[in-house]
Amino acid sequence: MEETIWDRKKVLVTGGASFIGSHLVDALVERGARVHVVDDLSSGRLSNIESHLKSGRVTFMEADLREPGVTRAAMKGIQVAFHIAADHGGRGYVDLHQAGPASNLFLDGLVFWEALKAGVEKVVYASSGCVYPNYMQTDVKKEIYLREEDVKPPHDADNMYGWAKLMAELTLQAYHREHKLGAASLRYFTVYGPRGVENHAVIAMIARAFIGQNPFDVWGDGQQIRNWTYVDDIVSGTILAAEKINDGTAVNLGTMERVRVIDAARMVLEYSGHKAEIRLRPDMPTGPANRVADNKLARQLLGWEPKTAFRDGLRKTMDWYTASHQKEAVRGVLEKMLTAR
Repeated sequence: MEETIWDRKKVLVTGGASFIGSHLVDALVERGARVHVVDDLSSGRLSNIESHLKSGRVTFMEADLREPGVTRAAMKGIQVAFHIAADHGGRGYVDLHQAGPASNLFLDGLVFWEALKAGVEKVVYASSGCVYPNYMQTDVKKEIYLREEDVKPPHDADNMYGWAKLMAELTLQAYHREHKLGAASLRYFTVYGPRGVENHAVIAMIARAFIGQNPFDVWGDGQQIRNWTYVDDIVSGTILAAEKINDGTAVNLGTMERVRVIDAARMVLEYSGHKAEIRLRPDMPTGPANRVADNKLARQLLGWEPKTAFRDGLRKTMDWYTASHQKEAVRGVLEKMLTAR
C-alpha cells in the first residue's frame, strides 16, 4: 500500500456504519488511517464495515453520541473527526418529522465542543443542500445552479433538518475564527449508491421496480429536478476537503447533471425490464422543485469533480440492490421505509 498523509492517522467517523459513512471508512482504511467508528445503528448496519472489524483495521463502539460521556470518550486521541452521524432520512422523513432532525442541533454542537476540548486538529462535517433557500428552488423552468454564496440572510433552510445543518456550518466557522479549530463543511446533494436505503428517492424507485410494483408510484408531479451524486464521488470530495480546507468553508459536492424525477423513474424501469404504468403522487412529500448544485468552488479549492454520470451510477446501484436483497423482505418494509429513518 502506497503511503499517504492518512497513514496511521487517528480518525473518527461518526455514523461510520451508515450508507455514506461506511464508504468513507472504506476509503480511509485504504489510505492507511486508523479508524474508530461510533454508530448507534439506528440506520447504519454493522455488515457495512464488518470486513474492517474482522481485520482489526477499524474499531467500533455502538452508542448514541447524544448520551452522556459517549462523545467525550470517542474523541480521545483523535486527530481528524468526520462527523457524518445525524438524525436523517429521505424526503418523506424530512418533511413529516421535525423533532428528530431538531436533535441534530444538540448532536452537532456536542460533537464540535468535545472535539475542541480534546484537541482534535480538524472536524469535517457532512452538511446538505437543504441549507439553501427554498425560495430559490421553486421554478422548474429556470436553469439554476445553487452557489455557496447563496446561503446568506434572509436564511430559508429546508425544514428543521436544513436549519440544523446551517447552524452547524456557522458554528464550525465560529470555532475556527475564535478557537482556531480546523474545519470544513461539505454540502451533499442527493447522494445515492450501494448500501443506500429505501427512504431515499433513487433506492425507493429501484425497490419499487424490484418488487414489481404496478402502478409504479412517483412522488410529486415528476417534474422535480435533482442532481443525484454517486457515493464514491461524495467520499472523494470529503477526503479532499479534509486535506485542503481548514477555515470552515462550506463547499458543494454535487454533479451539475440535471435529472427530472420522472426521467429517473423511466431509467429504472428501462434497466430493470419492469413494465408498469407510472402513477404520479402529488399528494406525497416532494421537496424543492429545482435543486442542483454549482460545483465550481469544489473544482477550484479541491480539484474535485464528479466522475460518475447518473445513468452509470444508477446501473451500478441497481446491480448491487438486485444481488443483495430479497423481494419478500423488501415488500415487507418498503412502505414504512419511505417515511422512516
